[in-house]
Amino acid sequence: MTTTGKIVIVGGGVTGLTTGVALLEAGLPVHLVAAEIPGPTSVAAGAMWGPYLVEPWAKVRRWSLVSLDVFRGLSDAPATGVRMVSGIEAARNAVSAPEWNTLLLGFRECSPGELPTGFEGGYRFTVPLIDMPVYLQYLLRRFREAGGTMQRQFVGSLDEIDDGSVIVNCAGLGAGELAADDSVRPIRGQHVVVKNPGITEFFSEDTGLSPDLVCIYPHGETVVLGGTAIDGEASLQEDRVAARAIVERCAAVEPRLAKAPVVASRVGARPTRSEVRVEADSRSDGAPVLHNYGHGGSGVTLSWGCAQEIVQLVTATG
Repeated sequence: MTTTGKIVIVGGGVTGLTTGVALLEAGLPVHLVAAEIPGPTSVAAGAMWGPYLVEPWAKVRRWSLVSLDVFRGLSDAPATGVRMVSGIEAARNAVSAPEWNTLLLGFRECSPGELPTGFEGGYRFTVPLIDMPVYLQYLLRRFREAGGTMQRQFVGSLDEIDDGSVIVNCAGLGAGELAADDSVRPIRGQHVVVKNPGITEFFSEDTGLSPDLVCIYPHGETVVLGGTAIDGEASLQEDRVAARAIVERCAAVEPRLAKAPVVASRVGARPTRSEVRVEADSRSDGAPVLHNYGHGGSGVTLSWGCAQEIVQLVTATG
């Protein structure tokens, strides 16, 4: 697929913005259209690098490594909101190391003295931690500085777009409807933001498939606490009962959080699919469409790798 005309991206979350930046910096003209820019689910993300419950692994591994390399580079600039942070992922029973452990240098098993009370095992590692409101504003600046244009408008059908040589579907939860793909479903997530009582390392609990998550992500003056993963729910309304439970679960691990003032709650709907979809397609009229959606809770982790693949699909010849 080759193009010399404008590329239209549908979707204003981290996937759409990253894809736009990658295409623009490859020398291609881009116009982004979305009802909200940046998208609320991306704003609500934690966000720590880590391929979380997402397939297919062979592609996820490649995409994750690309993003890891980019985030490491961005961590040198405070204005990006990206930092390399050390911490622990632990479990209350014996668990195997996550499949992605081989992607990180220095990944090691915790000694018993490093684990909070009640935890049987865990691993220490250093990964990118991304302050999403800051990072998304950085992406917006980079998008505009590269010459990208954008429009806030709801897109109900890809047929509405009549001025793009290529359409890129990065619409998150709405991408499934745009692609007539009923395999996309929401997993509702909620985080609570509190003032930081002095925490410098992240903590996350391996809770398996439980909807009740435990994660502590320090971002300077604030800490993002998580969370929930309610399969099939798409509401973006704050659940105050769930918010209190999130703080209580996190404070049980880190008691300093018990009295930390609450700054905000953030709610998103993770666009989940059995496998991430990054591939070429077309509309009924033959107009070329590229899909980039279904990242679930790994949108940030996969963002640069999937964007790179979209650039390759656009610029490939033959």
